[in-house]
Amino acid sequence: METPALTLQDYRRLAQGRMERPVWDFFEGGAGEEHTLAANERAFDRVRLRPTVLRPAAGPDTTCKILGRTWAAPIGVAPMAFHTLAHPDGELATVRAAAARGIPVTISTFAGRACEELAAAADGAPLWLQLYCFRDRSVTRRLIERAERAGVEALVLTVDAPRLGRRLRDVRNDFRLPPHVVPANLDGGGFSSPAAHARAELDPSLDWSAVPWLRSVSSLPILVKGILTAPDALRAVEAGVDGIIVSNHGGRQLDGVPATLEALPEITAAVRSACPVLIDGGIRRGRDVLACLALGADAALVGRPVLHGLAADGEDGVGGVLDILLEELEDAMTLTGTRSLADILPDLVRTRAPW
Repeated sequence: METPALTLQDYRRLAQGRMERPVWDFFEGGAGEEHTLAANERAFDRVRLRPTVLRPAAGPDTTCKILGRTWAAPIGVAPMAFHTLAHPDGELATVRAAAARGIPVTISTFAGRACEELAAAADGAPLWLQLYCFRDRSVTRRLIERAERAGVEALVLTVDAPRLGRRLRDVRNDFRLPPHVVPANLDGGGFSSPAAHARAELDPSLDWSAVPWLRSVSSLPILVKGILTAPDALRAVEAGVDGIIVSNHGGRQLDGVPATLEALPEITAAVRSACPVLIDGGIRRGRDVLACLALGADAALVGRPVLHGLAADGEDGVGGVLDILLEELEDAMTLTGTRSLADILPDLVRTRAPW
């Protein structure tokens, strides 16, 4: 009898045993020598929590409000392409599991399931759309219009990918998508090599004018994903964005940039609550979410562990991953004397070494 998964690392091991090596490398790999990929997780290993004792905290309140919508916890699912590589149900299983727990999902431009069926499966839970800007802006416009009609509630513009990073695992494997895995919300073809498609189709001249352009084609809130410095965070605020996501693309773009947790404090200090600040990258435990909030984030987005759960056991596996994170977050809040998210302050955490 298989031992039940009790941690996100357990789900990782289960997923690895169910995926072919090239697919595993596609999901798990990073850019270059993968220093940033590893740094994302190591940054959380340096965090030390400082509990406050004798403060009743049974049943802590984990709810939060982002862009006017209440989330069951300050946790969301980060955008990741082609969930259908991990399981035939793909994003449909992910959205169903997340919605059942009041957790929002950001679906990728390269989602393997149609945004209309995903919006229906969300059952009222928040659903966002991650965007790449294509050289042909009409492609991006059609995707936005389709998603908005389906009921997507916000747009997440990825700003750190004028081209895809050099992902050596995929280069060595000459990675190709199987014929049945395609982006369900895009027209055309040429998708079999994600790297080659990106080089041909993504707009390398993307600049801050993209924000007012998005405003001209949609009334949805706009977040920018891929911010790592205070100056860029301030530029985003000046551009009028509705939210910032501190992200290094899961270590998949430029190797050698900071771990997102390292970059977070200067960004939250600069933004000063002008808009919500979210973070992704390396979050593997509920206490990691607590650390993000203590350093100023409003919520944390989880990426690869969701795919691990999906590969391990479909919708139930995604649900298992989210349940572990929620339980671990409640546990960490209770044992640090933190009764609600408003109690999570910077003095809750220390790091073993300065960044």
